[in-house]
Amino acid sequence: MSGSGGGVGGGAGGSPNSTEWRFNQTLRNVQGMLKGRSFPGKVLLTRRSEPLSPPDYSPRFESEPDEDERKEGSQEGEGQAPGNSFDNASAKKSNLLSTSSSNSLPDAQGLVSGARATDSARIDKFTKELSRPAVILDKLRELSWSGVPPYMRPNVWRLLLGYAPPNKDRREGVLTRKRLEYVECVSQYYDIPDSERSDEEITMLRQIAVDCPRTVPDVTFFQNPQIQKSLERILYTWAIRHPASGYVQGINDLVTPFLVVFLSEHLEGNMDSWSVDNLSAQDISNIEADCYWCLSKFLDGMQDHYTFAQPGIQRLVFRLKELVRRIDEPVSKHIEEQGLEFLQFAFRWFNCLLIREIPFHLVTRLWDTYLAEGDYLPDFLVYISASFLLTWSDKLQKLDFQEMVMFLQHLPTRTWAHHELEMVLSRAYMWHTMFKSSPSHLAS
Repeated sequence: MSGSGGGVGGGAGGSPNSTEWRFNQTLRNVQGMLKGRSFPGKVLLTRRSEPLSPPDYSPRFESEPDEDERKEGSQEGEGQAPGNSFDNASAKKSNLLSTSSSNSLPDAQGLVSGARATDSARIDKFTKELSRPAVILDKLRELSWSGVPPYMRPNVWRLLLGYAPPNKDRREGVLTRKRLEYVECVSQYYDIPDSERSDEEITMLRQIAVDCPRTVPDVTFFQNPQIQKSLERILYTWAIRHPASGYVQGINDLVTPFLVVFLSEHLEGNMDSWSVDNLSAQDISNIEADCYWCLSKFLDGMQDHYTFAQPGIQRLVFRLKELVRRIDEPVSKHIEEQGLEFLQFAFRWFNCLLIREIPFHLVTRLWDTYLAEGDYLPDFLVYISASFLLTWSDKLQKLDFQEMVMFLQHLPTRTWAHHELEMVLSRAYMWHTMFKSSPSHLAS
């Protein structure tokens, strides 16, 4: 690879064959692209190239004008948490890392350590955006794509999903109203005897009750009976109010990131040490309401993923197969020769949005990018899944059909940290940048 000039971090130490050298070199090329210089084609086209680092913004916003020039408050959603601003007490838990410049890409070590979401320059940017009388949502999406500081996530996620209105003056009133509406829905649909339910509703409630204990089984916190009851109420109420899809197995997983993020406003320390016994009934009701409305907003753009036969997911699986064929023909050919269908492993990936495939402590970071993508998420999921699969390209080419099935059902991600997840997102960003100018290549 040819360098594009401009340093990353403190220099380009290491030999030309080392991973660190190649990673730093790739970051330089990204900076060159962002400054208008040419982008070396073979970085994009060579399967074994090191992943690119996404810049501080989503690829959706590359050609948009500066949002500071836009009229503030033009986009309004519903609801926002009052009194839970980004400067609350839990900010003490944040580990702020200093950077030399707020306008440059972080150095390779900073990226790999997961510092992108919590460096001081980015904290300042988030603080500025969230302090506005009316938040500029496009600006907030740009920042959030590369990670949100943990203690800011509840407010940022509500805003990104349109559950919270950008206008600060309206948030408390809207949130109060939406939380009361959720309580009324629970009373109307959930807190009733089975004699008032149809046979289909009884069957659905029983299936939800069976699935809740199976949700994130390797995380002890989710085995708490009170947490499972909250999951049950949220899922059943959502399913009743969304009859086009009803409850589909896998949606239970999609509630968990919201539950953890909104609980974090009330509980200190590591999730393993949380005790919901210290929460009031009102707190629990408010947390459930926020989860319910955010789940609803999140799934609004993916309705056909969970309707009969789940055509939306089948479409994404087909596109994933095509994308893998174009990026990595050897592994694509091997999968085909072994008779393995992408539906056999990728359906679960899209159904549960990779929650079951990575350690749970990385899920909220992944969802920062999901929520920043907004309406473009289904499209970008294809690139994330391709990047995820091709992490093990060399390994897969050595396995036969049965071995591949077993491997893909039990991927070696248990020890993953932010480094590995950032690599997946970097490759996804790189491939999306390459293919978005020729969408017909991946037409379904």
